[in-house]
Amino acid sequence: MMTEREEPAGLPDPDHRRPEGLDDVTVDALGRLSKALETIHRVRGHLYSFHQLTGTADFELDNAVRLLRQAGHDKWADRIERELIGRNVIQGRWTFQIVEEYDDGYYATFQELERQARNELAGGRRHLYEAELKQQRRTPGQPGHEAAP
Repeated sequence: MMTEREEPAGLPDPDHRRPEGLDDVTVDALGRLSKALETIHRVRGHLYSFHQLTGTADFELDNAVRLLRQAGHDKWADRIERELIGRNVIQGRWTFQIVEEYDDGYYATFQELERQARNELAGGRRHLYEAELKQQRRTPGQPGHEAAP
């Protein structure tokens, strides 16, 4: 006898089953939208790397200036301090401002549109394309190929 939590053998969990009436093209479109969002998450990570690495380089310039002064190259130390340390990376902005604008604008809009489309078109279910791909590619009955946890 199955409990409320158990699902028929071989079926994915209910959160990863296509709602009745949802067509293949919509599942494909939502899968591609999800994949695009996953790419944007990676972009955001690279943007944070850009932010952190730029800050690290800026602080390392302090050591370069110190050593240039120690070696008697005050002209170069002064120039690096004046022209490079603390400089905006683009007009009027440090990297934290670029990150904030990206997060609050493009990134937030992208996430919200993906969520709204998924909620309206697929009842909020995530990764339907991948769940169906898993069903196609797994070997039923083989250890490590279970349909659901």
